[in-house]
Amino acid sequence: MSKKKNRVIHSLIIVSVCVFTVNVQGQKKSFEAYKQKISGTDLTISMKPIPGGRFSMGSPSSEKGRSTDEGPLHEVEIAPFWMAELEITWDLYQLFMSRDIDNIKAGTSKGKEVSLDIDAVSGATTPYVEMSFGMGTDGYPAICMTQYAASKFCEWLSAKTGNFYRLPTEAEWEYACRAGTQTIYSFGDNVGQLGDYAWYSKNSQNKYQKVGQKKPNPWGLHDMHGNVAEWTLDAYDPDLYNERSGNRTQNPFIKPMKTYPRVVRGGSWKDSAEKLRNASRGYSEKRWKVRDPQIPKSKWWHTDAQFVGFRIVRPYDTPSQKEQKIYWKKKHTN
Repeated sequence: MSKKKNRVIHSLIIVSVCVFTVNVQGQKKSFEAYKQKISGTDLTISMKPIPGGRFSMGSPSSEKGRSTDEGPLHEVEIAPFWMAELEITWDLYQLFMSRDIDNIKAGTSKGKEVSLDIDAVSGATTPYVEMSFGMGTDGYPAICMTQYAASKFCEWLSAKTGNFYRLPTEAEWEYACRAGTQTIYSFGDNVGQLGDYAWYSKNSQNKYQKVGQKKPNPWGLHDMHGNVAEWTLDAYDPDLYNERSGNRTQNPFIKPMKTYPRVVRGGSWKDSAEKLRNASRGYSEKRWKVRDPQIPKSKWWHTDAQFVGFRIVRPYDTPSQKEQKIYWKKKHTN
């Protein structure tokens, strides 16, 4: 069977399970796109359903621009989840920073997946410099936060809405980015089309751009390639794929046990085309805090990572309250 035919079949198998309804804890839970309202504001977060399925994670040795940490290819199985259509913007992140709307109740629209007092969620410290660095705020992606801060935003949003939100795992991120494809980019192998889907070093004017302006991937997600690189939950291990080789892994998550390095995905406005590939892996470094004058350095901000942001996910199967705390970094920070 040709590689092209194989790619199409792989996509059809995954997409065929995209929309369904099942009984969860005595309630019917539909699986379709929705907009998460945030009480006290007119802002919403558009969430897209990502069907469960299997995919080959990583890249073949023949792929142009490939790094050794992307192989070998290995099979991963992913449970269904929702993912934000867009990167989290400053408009949304400022709500978490200011906490002015914490006491405005959601009423009957509040979900029942999370039972958490919003006052118990830690708030971000005020940065000592303006963290957009003059690149824009309204409609632009929030940047420079640590993985810990991004996870605390998810915890705050969960307490506010009653639905459970977290960062994606590295495997979930690549699976969603590929959207049923096994090509170099979600739109295919032709790097000449990258400018239609991504802001990167050749077209970004040396800064990030407003979210959602480029074409989405096949599952309706914008800016998975470029604009800002995106946090995942995982610790970075360059030898991880070798350890998984030959086995099918289900919903993998490598919990960080030290501050550095941790995985970011997707490449950014300052990166070359090779860094925006589906399989390309990035990771955090100490130099992301070089200009932070504080002692100890902030656990909330990466002053020198003006290229890193995040988007959120909501798993279809809600984890237990104990598991929720693990994803929100209750015990381990960075």
